[in-house]
Amino acid sequence: MTIESRNNVETNRPGSAENGWPAFARVGPGNPAAGISYELFLRCVHCGLCTSSCPTFTELGDENDGPRGRIQLMRMVADGRAELTERMRDHLELCLDCRACVTACPSGVEYGRLIEPFRLAVKQADTRLEERYDWFREIVLLRLFPYADRLRLVLLPVRIMQRLGLFDVAECLGLFKLIPGRLGRMVPLLPPPVRGGPRLPKFLPAVGRKRARVAFFTGCVADAMFRQTHWATVRVLQQNGCDVFVPPEQCCCGAIHYHAGDGRGARKMADQNLVAFELDRYDAIIVNHGGCGAMMKEYGLHWQDGLQPHRAKFAEKVKDVHEFLDELGFVPPGGRIEATVTYHDSCHLAHAQGVADAPRRMIAKIPGLEIRDLPESGICCGSAGTYNLFEAEMADRLADRKLQNILSTGAEIVLAANAGCLLQILAEVRKQKASVRVMHTMDLLDLSYRNVSL
Repeated sequence: MTIESRNNVETNRPGSAENGWPAFARVGPGNPAAGISYELFLRCVHCGLCTSSCPTFTELGDENDGPRGRIQLMRMVADGRAELTERMRDHLELCLDCRACVTACPSGVEYGRLIEPFRLAVKQADTRLEERYDWFREIVLLRLFPYADRLRLVLLPVRIMQRLGLFDVAECLGLFKLIPGRLGRMVPLLPPPVRGGPRLPKFLPAVGRKRARVAFFTGCVADAMFRQTHWATVRVLQQNGCDVFVPPEQCCCGAIHYHAGDGRGARKMADQNLVAFELDRYDAIIVNHGGCGAMMKEYGLHWQDGLQPHRAKFAEKVKDVHEFLDELGFVPPGGRIEATVTYHDSCHLAHAQGVADAPRRMIAKIPGLEIRDLPESGICCGSAGTYNLFEAEMADRLADRKLQNILSTGAEIVLAANAGCLLQILAEVRKQKASVRVMHTMDLLDLSYRNVSL
């Protein structure tokens, strides 16, 4: 179904005693909203202040593709006033779960606690053959992406092609367009080969006076494709007086499984991380990619069982690297970098975690750097985890929108703090042959600490 064909779907009015709908209908078992506190629905007062922040509503202008419209659709199903139709499901699936509406909402609606469990329940209850035997989901998403070593091994032939120049030739000839479906969507997202360096050691000592003792989370895709950024991050932490520990038993945060509808697999990974990180040993668990940090901060919300208190304690320890260093007292780097930069807000960093000002304050301390504001910085780039593999049309529209805003600043470098954003923006830069460099904030800060020029 194309984006245009999703439009013109009627939105029913909110439930109330006056219009005859049951305002507080009981959510029965088997309903996708059964695991959601009904009070979360009631927080939405339908003011509409969220709509202008929503990427899909901004692109389409359809109420059903905006936050309050989607909340109304879910509440209709929760109340038993409507069966979940394929059309309604399309509107819900088109949501990027970027949480920009959460930042905009004056009523404190926790949209993520509505859309995520609702969609998870829908996926788990889906008995359609194409869903139950989706090879891409089962092999690529669940058995490849969350495992850094497997991903590195699979990417090895591609890396050889890139180093020999064969990858660029194939891309210029349009050969990758012959690869069908989601595999074809993956290929242009691969970043150019960069020497990531060896595996991080278990311990890296602080430089100078020790100020904190932290554990570092490496993740899966982030470690496979951006290990150089991990090294940059731990060097920045060391320069700020942090002893850095890297627990070897850690694994993927579980976000890929969770958003693919495998709640059990996500919980298994979360529980492994609970064991891997000895909470009492560290002042914080440091994460340098927004999507991973958002997932780990919500461990205590996703599963209500005997381990919930421990998950909640774990979540409280999780800190984004910018957030942590800003609270610790950031030690400014000394190396000059003569460049103009702009900063893109990762959705799950700015909106889900509320970390927006700290990265800007930190890069502003780099001598010689000129920072230019990015228009619509809080609008999603279209990556949204694996969204760009499943909702290609909307993802491409948002990627183009993001790049045009970046180019309008005239900046030489665009900074971001999430693997998905970096891959998505970099792919669009290559696609449009734009002259702009895409970097993680930690990579740029590390260069300044080491006094290395671009």
